[in-house]
Amino acid sequence: MLDRNVVKQFLQDQFESRKWKLPKDLTWDSLSEVFCQYTEADYYEWLKDNFKTFFNHGNPDWEEIRKKIIK
Repeated sequence: MLDRNVVKQFLQDQFESRKWKLPKDLTWDSLSEVFCQYTEADYYEWLKDNFKTFFNHGNPDWEEIRKKIIK
C-alpha cells in the first residue's frame, strides 16, 4: 500500500535531521519494510474505525452522506 521508496527516503531524512545513525546490522530496505508494515497495520485499524463511524455503526444516514458528497 505504501510506496517503499518514499518511506525509505522519509526515514533517511528523519534520521539525518536527528543525526541518528542506522545500526550496521540493519539496512534501509529492511527498516523501511518493517516500518511500512507497522504503519499499514495501524492504517487498516484506522480505516475500520472510520468505516464504522462514517456508516453510523451499521445504520447509514444516507441523507448525511449525500450532503458530504455534494460539498
